[in-house]
Amino acid sequence: MDPTPFRLGVDIGGTFTDLVLEGPAVVRSLKVLTTPQAPEEAILDGISQICSAAGVLPSSIGRIIHGTTLATNALIERRGAKTALVTTKGFRDVIEMRTESRFEQYDLNLRLPEALIPRDDRHVLDERIGAQGQVLRPLDRAEVERLADDLTEYDSIAIGLMHAYANPTHERLVAEVIREHLPNVSLSLSSEVSPQMREYERFNTVCANAYVKPVMHTYLGRLVERLTEMGITAPVYLMHSGGGIIGIESAAELPVRLVESGPAGGAIFAAHIAASHGLDRVLSFDMGGTTAKICLIKDTTPKTSRVFEVARSYRFKKGSGMPISIPVIDMVEIGAGGGSLASVDVMRQVRVGPESAGSEPGPACYGRGGARPAVTDADLALGKLDPDAFAGGSFSLSASASDDALDAHIGGALGMDALTAAYAVSEVVDETMANAARAHAVENGEDLGAYTMIAFGGAAPLHAGRLAEKLGVSRFLVPPGAGVGSAIGFLRAPFSFEATRSSYVRLSEFSSNFIANILDELKKEASDFVRDCEPDAELSFEVRGYFRYVGQGWEIPVDLPETPDHDTYKAAFEQAYQTLFGRTVHGLDVEITSWSVRCATPVPPAEPVALGTANGTAVSSATRQLFDPASGTRQSAAVVEREDFLTGQSLSGPAVITERETTVIVPHGFSAAMRPDGCIDISKEART
Repeated sequence: MDPTPFRLGVDIGGTFTDLVLEGPAVVRSLKVLTTPQAPEEAILDGISQICSAAGVLPSSIGRIIHGTTLATNALIERRGAKTALVTTKGFRDVIEMRTESRFEQYDLNLRLPEALIPRDDRHVLDERIGAQGQVLRPLDRAEVERLADDLTEYDSIAIGLMHAYANPTHERLVAEVIREHLPNVSLSLSSEVSPQMREYERFNTVCANAYVKPVMHTYLGRLVERLTEMGITAPVYLMHSGGGIIGIESAAELPVRLVESGPAGGAIFAAHIAASHGLDRVLSFDMGGTTAKICLIKDTTPKTSRVFEVARSYRFKKGSGMPISIPVIDMVEIGAGGGSLASVDVMRQVRVGPESAGSEPGPACYGRGGARPAVTDADLALGKLDPDAFAGGSFSLSASASDDALDAHIGGALGMDALTAAYAVSEVVDETMANAARAHAVENGEDLGAYTMIAFGGAAPLHAGRLAEKLGVSRFLVPPGAGVGSAIGFLRAPFSFEATRSSYVRLSEFSSNFIANILDELKKEASDFVRDCEPDAELSFEVRGYFRYVGQGWEIPVDLPETPDHDTYKAAFEQAYQTLFGRTVHGLDVEITSWSVRCATPVPPAEPVALGTANGTAVSSATRQLFDPASGTRQSAAVVEREDFLTGQSLSGPAVITERETTVIVPHGFSAAMRPDGCIDISKEART
């Protein structure tokens, strides 16, 4: 139990840092500009403001749950520690050779992303473990001691030896010797970070963990120190990429698990809304200042994966980024946010992102030195934003600066006025997001026409209507607190951890005892992480195996009972295979390559939301000239404050619904209704 009743969710984004304070009869939210050079400064400033507004002391906060893009940005921008890789002789170039897959098959000038650790910083040992864990070539301790003398210039060391997931003894010996010689160096072992087969993914993951570990360790230590100075002694927990919460010590040791922490909080937020509204097919649309994230949620559970990519060099091309092999909520993330910069390329085409203005200097309209147009500048020029009420009125936007930037960088190059240039930027970013959503849906065999969109993040409600039109989605919801959705999601997430391991088992050689031992070890590993946060909580376990027919190259995830049983395992695999591929294969043996066990604390069930009763039309406080894509002209749109939009009332588009952290655009042909839980329910009107 928390010693005090207030909980704080904090999400550091590329442009804004979002805070949500939740306690008895108090829910407050706030957006402040991110301070990239010292991210904790924005958090401390935000805490002071939000506590003052709520009338509580910072010391009243009993729990802080934090998500951050710091690890992601360090990988993308290559701003991590000076790192070495220690690997098996003959496998020095695995992370550079990648796989045989060409993500752009016919591009003769294809350039692969550079390896995270340069070749001169990769070192080898003459040892070898076999795929079944047998020692093929013993490790010589004296060789490791000699190598340690060559590693003095590094801040962090990744240890990734062949088949260490099957037998970690060599990796542990290397770590032991290096710690004796270099006690202050940061170490990461692949057998601890990602004990899974496929050396390219495993080596990349341990390299990424080592690369960001000193950065994250320093930042988290600095954050706790500054919070203590402020009188806050509350424990700090971190949101991890799998959609749960872990302790700060665990996060500092496994920072690669934080790479998708902010987006994961958003998916949890959307899943909670989906459960409240009884929606079994939801498209989560999270658009902030720097990126947009799209996730499919079925049966109120976000889809998960055990491998994802960061820093893709080709926007929609799998294989063009850096693979990270950890449990993660499966989503597509693109550089399309309010701060994404627009330009005209050599083919005279408008391009938006992935480069972002961030918070410093920000879009041109921020008046902080930015001269290039961003998506926010286009939104302002199109009438979607009120220049005097942006971010709750914390600062004003300059419409003239937006027009000047759009005219200079887009309109001037293409011979169009600032308004048309703004429309071009908006259409390009919306079509980019629509393409990403379509590709994600096709990869998962889903028809988005049957989905309801849930839009959140500071910029998503501005673009959700147009995105829905492009995707053929007839309904979308904008929840209360949409502008700070990920931070709210942190407060809805359970304490959880997923332990994984690769270990081959054929069904023809099924051994209940062997499998039970694997699962027991994984249960203990996962529960130890969770017990570190909640020692007395009731725990639940989810078991999953990764199955394939013998001879196949890739596996499919299969949910399993906690007690191993041959017939149950086979039936579960065949059902999952039938669902994915429409058939099963007769005459082939089945093998399980990897296992995972997720341990989690319980979360309160979502409260079901009734439809409510019709109660007339919302009263407009003003009108605004809003650009209409269908007609290509400005149209008069009703402006309604969200707090004045009462349960049961409706509103026909075009309309603008304003609130402190975001603005909701109701397009022409759509109507909005206020639900009892504060969700704005926007649906396409039937044609007459």
